[in-house]
Amino acid sequence: MTPEEKLLKENEELRRQLKELAGGGARHAKVWHPSPITIWAIFLGVVVLVFVAFLAGYIPLERRRAVIAGEAREQENERPRVEVIEVRRASGKSELELPGNIQAITEAPILARADGYIQRRLVDIGDRVDAGQLLAEIEAPEMQEQVRQAKASLQLAKAAVDQALANYEQGKSDTELAKVTADRWKNLAARGVVSRQENDTYQAQYQSHKAALDSLEKAIGVQRGNVAAAEANVARLERMQSYLMVKAPFAGVITLRNVDVGALVNTGSTLLFRIAQTGTLRTYVNVPQTQSSAVKVGEPAHLSVTNLPGREFSGTVARTANALDPASRTLLVEVHVPNPDGALLPGMYARVEIISRRTNAALLIPSDAMISRGEGTEVAVVAPDRRVHLRKVEVGRDYGDRLEVINGLTEGESIIANPSDTAREGLEVQPVPVRKK
Repeated sequence: MTPEEKLLKENEELRRQLKELAGGGARHAKVWHPSPITIWAIFLGVVVLVFVAFLAGYIPLERRRAVIAGEAREQENERPRVEVIEVRRASGKSELELPGNIQAITEAPILARADGYIQRRLVDIGDRVDAGQLLAEIEAPEMQEQVRQAKASLQLAKAAVDQALANYEQGKSDTELAKVTADRWKNLAARGVVSRQENDTYQAQYQSHKAALDSLEKAIGVQRGNVAAAEANVARLERMQSYLMVKAPFAGVITLRNVDVGALVNTGSTLLFRIAQTGTLRTYVNVPQTQSSAVKVGEPAHLSVTNLPGREFSGTVARTANALDPASRTLLVEVHVPNPDGALLPGMYARVEIISRRTNAALLIPSDAMISRGEGTEVAVVAPDRRVHLRKVEVGRDYGDRLEVINGLTEGESIIANPSDTAREGLEVQPVPVRKK
């Protein structure tokens, strides 16, 4: 209710009360007739009350309305303030973090190379061994007999060679004598002293001795071949005998022990131990196709495991498959990591961060600056004339709080860091640098 309405209502109430007083007095006494001065006094009082109410209510109300209208006009004329950020390129280094599987750089099973029984076992799982260290001994008595028999056969073969040489020398002497005799009879026959038949007989004897000498020479070759075969058999058996001493092929750690003392082992089928070289480990990483071209041999890598929090291991990209797996569209990458203290174990799961250099780094913008609408992904670019322009962009890799922009922006442009729904094409704004948190 306005002050004027309130004053009029009070005046009506006052008149009503005056009428009631006048009506009651007429019933009980003489009717009161106010003088003109009294009427004018009442009228002036009412006018003063109305004027005071006007001053007390209406004028402040109008002033307030004027202030509000002025503030509204100022807000309409003032440009909205928006926080902007300058578009910059990413770092020249690309950090790619992927899961990996740790494996031994070299791992080999140790199989039995001789039949027999385990006589001694000198190592167990977890033992670190050096190259050539004795791991176990196999007992095989029948092999000793085979070696002695082979050596005896070798001696017989050598004796046969000596006999063949002696026969050859004897045949050689007989051949030389037959040659001398044949030459003599040939001269006699030429002078007519002896008959041609006798000469032919001695010539035939010489040819016979010559053929026998060639046969003896070939027999020597055969016997020497027998000696070589016997020596090879002895060497084979001695090598087999050396396999009774099971030795480590390289320095590493025993990861599996499959036999114990007294166990029967067979050549080539019984697994005795498994040894792994853990001084340097290799980690296999599957790099997605989108980042495969950025991974090069020789680039540094960092490895971390969940059971060793706060510790980081440095490695190097040793090789890549140079081909993508058609099933997963990933590139197999092998990272070598030194492990001098043995903290890393084969079979561990690890997080591998590969650091590669990029010749053409992509543009980076905050994820909050992206506007996703039905028309596609856009950003609000603030032009030098301080007007907003909505521009479509092509997004690359997503880093969570940051996005790569492949196309649509240029380095150095200003965009609204966190555009609201009021950001529209052509809006004039007042850009301010984004506040650092």
